[in-house]
Amino acid sequence: MKSNNIKSGVEKAPHRSLLRALGTTDDEMKKPFIGIVNSFNEIVPGHMHLDRIAKAVKAGVYAAGGVPFEFNTIAVCDGIAMGHEGMKYSLVSRDTTADSVEIMAKAHAFDALVFIPNCDKSVPGMLMAAARLNLPSIFVSGGPMLSIDHKGKSVDLISAFEAVGMLKAGLIDESELSGIEKASCPTCGSCAGMFTANTMNCLCEAIGIALPGNGTIPAVYSDRIRLAKMAGAQIVELWKKDIKARDILIADAFHNAITVDVALGGSSNSILHLGAISHEAGVPYTLGYINTVSDKTPTLCKLSPAGEHHIQDLNSAGGVYAVMAELSKKKLLNEKTMTVTGQNWTQNFKTIEKIDSSVIRDIDNPYLANGGLAILFGSLAPNGSVVKRSAVVDSMKKVTCTARTFNSEEDAVRAIYGGKIKKGDAVVIRYEGPSGGPGMREMLSPTSAISGMGLGEHVLLVTDGRFSGGTRGPCIGHVAPEAACGGPIAYVKDGDRIFVDMDNYELHLLVDEAEMTRRKQTMKLVANDKLTGCIKEFSEKYKKGF
Repeated sequence: MKSNNIKSGVEKAPHRSLLRALGTTDDEMKKPFIGIVNSFNEIVPGHMHLDRIAKAVKAGVYAAGGVPFEFNTIAVCDGIAMGHEGMKYSLVSRDTTADSVEIMAKAHAFDALVFIPNCDKSVPGMLMAAARLNLPSIFVSGGPMLSIDHKGKSVDLISAFEAVGMLKAGLIDESELSGIEKASCPTCGSCAGMFTANTMNCLCEAIGIALPGNGTIPAVYSDRIRLAKMAGAQIVELWKKDIKARDILIADAFHNAITVDVALGGSSNSILHLGAISHEAGVPYTLGYINTVSDKTPTLCKLSPAGEHHIQDLNSAGGVYAVMAELSKKKLLNEKTMTVTGQNWTQNFKTIEKIDSSVIRDIDNPYLANGGLAILFGSLAPNGSVVKRSAVVDSMKKVTCTARTFNSEEDAVRAIYGGKIKKGDAVVIRYEGPSGGPGMREMLSPTSAISGMGLGEHVLLVTDGRFSGGTRGPCIGHVAPEAACGGPIAYVKDGDRIFVDMDNYELHLLVDEAEMTRRKQTMKLVANDKLTGCIKEFSEKYKKGF
């Protein structure tokens, strides 16, 4: 046991003294110490109830013969952080989460870990930590929020964002906006659609590091408490069998995760997170491989924002395991990979039943013949870009639009709400990448403004920043290289023509090489004064030796 480093032998008497201060008994000293990683806080709706989940996990651990010790990590609510400087801190929180878990696990010599995340960055941050630490590990999320009916339509957080655009366009009044606002987030849990949080919680199942139901059982269901108890008990079994995180997080498992991701039409942010997790796990990961998978994987679900169904509907239809069982009919998965159930997928599928073919389509009757995510390459994105293809109408999958350029999210939103964007335009938002932002903000405000104002089926949006998982429409993000690094997007001018062909994975700026060369010689990159100042301050301190 790793925990013997803090509790075994005469030399560890001081350590045991501190453990006894916690109330640890002699009998407990002989058992595995299980770290319970909890992202509970009282500002994030997806995390406000995780104290109850942790209580159930600890009950399961103790009943199975382990000794649970809970500690906390940070977590950001992307919806609350959206549209102001707070979003610059969101993506960074993922890595801070991973680092904090590593610190706590190493410092206190845990034998195994149970991870309790829920929202956008807490899930991938904890997955990164699990891969980095390579201890027996299991995930149990807090579960999705419910979607409820408002005037005959199921609503969620994106409904509230888009309602702002509808108000600006004169399509609804303030009374209706207030009604949507009050109905959109009715319970605790991660927001109700196939947005980033729920995508990543579902992919925990697909990759094999969470029990069935982790991604889909609603937060308010008692099944969620039972799942937490089961996860607590199962981590002790994983410890006994010495099944570690990187025994599960192998290349074949990442293939399964990507396959399920594109079949579900998951968040475009999953591309960012899977790359970071695979890096920690030492598994090769390329953007091109996503297209290889997407080419042969049909889209089986159309969940909000791509369709009207929500995560509770996916749960009722059979959940992630039912989607995977359907994919297995065409041999699209690697079924011999190990999972935290202690069995491989071939064994797991024996007990799976799909209940509703309107939510999870049959493999021979998919919503789309190809996957819901696509990586686009071309003269505007030499290193790639990403789009949620399943949330785009057919008429906008292959189109040429006229560029309208903006050097910040705020400038673009003012133009959209000001009625300055017309059908056939391509809204280009640059200097919002990892360096240019800095922080690579999610931009739900401009995407929902476009949709709310009735332009979602007529306007292209292209950015070196990124989008909320709740974005729908022809929105292309992660354009690389970013503008701040001199990528082609920095040299787009108003009136330029931009061509996209999503089914052939192409994104081009229709400007000839000679003109681009002239622009690079005459157009200056926009400096980020705050970032430049930080770099200058660091350089000066470095010269002085701090």
